[in-house]
Amino acid sequence: MTDRIRVLVVDDHAMVRQGLRSFLEVQDDLEVVGEAADGSEAVSRAAELLPDVVLLDLRMPGVDGVTALREMTARGLPCRVLVITSFTEPAAVLPAVRAGAVGYVYKDVDPPALAAAIRSVHLGHTLLHPDVARVLSEGEPGADPARLTPRERQVLTEIGRGRSNREIARALGLAEKTVKAHVSAILAKLGVQDRTQAALYAVRAGLA
Repeated sequence: MTDRIRVLVVDDHAMVRQGLRSFLEVQDDLEVVGEAADGSEAVSRAAELLPDVVLLDLRMPGVDGVTALREMTARGLPCRVLVITSFTEPAAVLPAVRAGAVGYVYKDVDPPALAAAIRSVHLGHTLLHPDVARVLSEGEPGADPARLTPRERQVLTEIGRGRSNREIARALGLAEKTVKAHVSAILAKLGVQDRTQAALYAVRAGLA
């Protein structure tokens, strides 16, 4: 059996945390390694446990989800953050993604779909609810995509489609390490911090 995906559950409601834990723990490939009730605890638990994926609520008392995301990113924690919340206004969506979230789903998501979302972001995909993707696509592109080489544009298009480095390598006939090098160059040229922001750029620029 392959290693289980280690998950940290963050929500200020104990009943929500328990419900998520109860569902996730019956999945053969998922393991809940910890819980947190607010953003401050989320950061400390993430640093302590180093989970693969963090399920993070945005609206919490004290330190909120977006602030916690920024701190995790600043600390360079390797976890992938999947936002799960009922807070769907655009004003909350953009800061969360810009702070480092790689996925975004609603709290009413079906349990099997949530498990699939966790597996997807763990594999390196960017996962956004269709409504959220629509909101993000209304933004304005920043840097000029003409600065990219033809190959970098191809890679960026694949990033915008939510594909992982391995999938991009397979699709374009490249070595995975070559794709990683292209991704690094793309981030630098576009002035974005991570592949999630690059994916959003690709959508806004009409490349994906």
